[in-house]
Amino acid sequence: MTKTPNFELDSTVLTRIADALERLAPQPPAGPDFASADAFVWQPTGRRLIPVKRVNRVDMSLLKGIDRMRDILVENTERFARSLPANNALLWGARGMGKSSLVKAAHASINAQLGARAGLLKLIEIHREDIESLPDLMALVRGVPYRFIVFCDDLSFDAEDTSYKSLKAVLEGGIEGRPENVILYATSNRRHLMARDMIENERSTAINPGESVEEKVSLSDRFGLWLGFHRCSQDEFLAMVFAYVGHFKIPAEADMVRREALEWATTRGSRSGRVAWQYVQDLAGRMGVALG
Repeated sequence: MTKTPNFELDSTVLTRIADALERLAPQPPAGPDFASADAFVWQPTGRRLIPVKRVNRVDMSLLKGIDRMRDILVENTERFARSLPANNALLWGARGMGKSSLVKAAHASINAQLGARAGLLKLIEIHREDIESLPDLMALVRGVPYRFIVFCDDLSFDAEDTSYKSLKAVLEGGIEGRPENVILYATSNRRHLMARDMIENERSTAINPGESVEEKVSLSDRFGLWLGFHRCSQDEFLAMVFAYVGHFKIPAEADMVRREALEWATTRGSRSGRVAWQYVQDLAGRMGVALG
């Protein structure tokens, strides 16, 4: 007589199997430790925020020739940090005039003003190529007891690029909308975030030229605050140079600095804060002064 096999397993075996399966299963990622730093870099792979212990920034007092833009952005950032209404901001215009430096300096300045609340305002940098992952980032920070400046440097879009739609949804659209504890700051060399020749090309080939570029151009309209940065004058350029020289206590004669700085700008065909900083780095190296 054939014996019927016993398929019943005791509770100990079942527990061991369950434990083994749990060990094999991937662990859910831990939530970000927002208290660990004031600035983070967003990495969409794994939905991670990487803490930045030391932010590469310039002191607010060294940003010359952009006083009006500085005051407007700092005031807007302060209102946001105090949970008052504030606008998303687009900083556009000439290269090297301190757009991204101003965003980072404003963040540091407001945190310094907050006193006992210092550290509640966080800066998150998102790279241009990761814009499509913005909804994931918004979901991660929504409802967190901190306030976040989400910052994208050198933002622009090419003709076939559709990732701008994710940015549009976060800026103003979608069912949930932008989290109330998030504001977006972006810098760009283009006022409308797309090249002029792209705009003209679409206008010339479209059935309705007025509507052909409206979708992309309207993206910049969703930034409530536009701050334009223009090429600096010779006096403003020299003011930038001498501000750096004084701040880092570089022992150089004023006449020599003026002559060399103007020659430096001439050889590069440009006057800007970036060019001023590049000259000061060269000068400090020759003078044996460390820029720390």
